[in-house]
Amino acid sequence: MDKDQIYAQPAGQLVDFQFDDRVARVFPDMIKRSVPGYSTIVAATGITAARYAQDNTRIYDLGCSLGAVSLAIQHRVQASGCKIVAVDNSADMLKRARDFVEQEEYPTAIELLQADIQELAISNASVVVLNFTLQFIEPEERLKVIENIYQGLVPGGVLVLSEKIYFESPLAHDWMDELHLDFKRANGYSELEISQKRAALENVMKPETPKQHADRLAQAGFKASQQWFQCFNFASFIAQK
Repeated sequence: MDKDQIYAQPAGQLVDFQFDDRVARVFPDMIKRSVPGYSTIVAATGITAARYAQDNTRIYDLGCSLGAVSLAIQHRVQASGCKIVAVDNSADMLKRARDFVEQEEYPTAIELLQADIQELAISNASVVVLNFTLQFIEPEERLKVIENIYQGLVPGGVLVLSEKIYFESPLAHDWMDELHLDFKRANGYSELEISQKRAALENVMKPETPKQHADRLAQAGFKASQQWFQCFNFASFIAQK
């Protein structure tokens, strides 16, 4: 696993963060050192999918990156006739995901698909996962994405949504933000790396509050939703049709 040193040197001019080959090569290290609770979310998503996957349906991993969630689901799902559709708009991420997927031999197949999830037709889904993906879509477009997922789910199907979150209380926001920065420092990131990456993400990643997520899920039609995980300013929710 290559070490993430993308922002280790001063950049003359920072560009917006992109999921290109440079990021794909170091992504496992980057996500481990940047997102508290990531491994727990991935493992728990596999467990959740195993419970809610229905026979002869699809499971969608939207914004699959290198396929960690798809593989966690593949290892757990027992429902017959299921297929996992792992979707990402980055060819570089999918190229590396394919290397991981092809090493596995489980009954549930994984199809890797390069597509824009805002244009994707979702159908016959019993489980859909949005793992730190919605936050990269413009806020005014997010309801349309969630409504599309809802329409594509079969009755009883679930959405697992994981996101960096914002807090309405300035005090709570500052607490969680500083603890997240301490998490990065503890994992070896320098102040330069932290500040440069934050600047690169500023225009492309726009977190929301848990209430905004819950309200949107209800507006899209989900009968119930629940936040099941939080570590600092990262959280995961489950919603059922």
